Amino acid sequence: MRKWFRVNGSQLGLAGVMLGAFLLLAVLVLSATPAEAAPQFQGDQPTDESCLACHQQEGMTAQIGGEPVPLTIDPGAFEASVHGTEAVACVDCHTNITGFPHPEVTAASPRDFSLELYPTCQQCHADQYQGTLDSVHQDALAAGNTNAAVCTDCHNPHTQTRLTDQSTGQLLQEARMAVPLTCAQCHSTIFDAYQTSVHGVALAAGDANVPTCTDCHGVHNIQSPGTNSFRNSIPALCADCHTDEALMAQYGLHTNVLDTYVADFHGTTVKMFEENFPDQPTNKPVCSDCHGVHEILKVDDANAGIAFKKNLLVKCQQCHPDATTASFTDSWLSHYEPSPQVFPLVFFVNLFYKIFIPLVLGGMIFFVLTDIYRRFLVRRAPIAEGETHE
Repeated sequence: MRKWFRVNGSQLGLAGVMLGAFLLLAVLVLSATPAEAAPQFQGDQPTDESCLACHQQEGMTAQIGGEPVPLTIDPGAFEASVHGTEAVACVDCHTNITGFPHPEVTAASPRDFSLELYPTCQQCHADQYQGTLDSVHQDALAAGNTNAAVCTDCHNPHTQTRLTDQSTGQLLQEARMAVPLTCAQCHSTIFDAYQTSVHGVALAAGDANVPTCTDCHGVHNIQSPGTNSFRNSIPALCADCHTDEALMAQYGLHTNVLDTYVADFHGTTVKMFEENFPDQPTNKPVCSDCHGVHEILKVDDANAGIAFKKNLLVKCQQCHPDATTASFTDSWLSHYEPSPQVFPLVFFVNLFYKIFIPLVLGGMIFFVLTDIYRRFLVRRAPIAEGETHE
């Protein structure tokens, strides 16, 4: 019996050592951080689940250049994002991550870290990325302005939802609503002006037809609005919406704004420059000179609407400082075509000349033709016996 107990006693002792080692390992694992407890990859790329085992921690940060950088990823937000729904894996963008510990970050600041990572976007979005290379943002970045917007400043890769309808390719309404807010991250003063404008107010009310920043400035290949070519193209830009009969009918606006503008001496000059000398400056007014840029209001707005003579005169004085009387604006017909109801005097004068000029020219042509007939045809005809030409 003693021998049996001796043998089994040693076995029990060995089992006790193993149990103690297991408990110690369990304590170490439970007290370890998720990063330390995460699987150690030696060659295979980590899965999203293994990444989120660490990165879903609340308040997780890292120091880059002495500044804290948040590293927490909301699993639910990522799963609902376009990258989550399209099964884009973490390591598809973070291509240098093969396991833990991660490669050392060499960026001098959080901004430099972003600038190192954003070119990864071109792997899937080549056309959009190429567009940004010809943009005002890229020009600023190349000139040394590291705060110039890059892909990830406008599109958070961990939360960005789908922007376009998969069946039509059109910008979704919720995405359209978010455009000004996205641009406001850098252009807050312009956003403040836009949101009180006729366009901004309508957009906030859910109107899907009004223009947002990208409708006028473009999306990825945004050009500088300070160039002569951009200024000369403004009438055609505004005409994209304001000559659309179906669209303007919804607001009770007429669509002859471009034709009436081009018909006067202001528009004729600008159109000529836009077509033939797009990079040359012209001192003739374009739409934004009279209606405003981002702060566009309704023309019948009592405070600034140019339907009121006093407000229109202020606009005219920008180019005509000597215009001091309200009668100066009487020669401007706005964008209306003369009719018996609107500017009747101009309408009837035009009507008179439309009738008078064809009658005068027609009479002259008739006289010339009859004279030719008499001089060349009648006189050259053979004379019958007993007849003479008078």
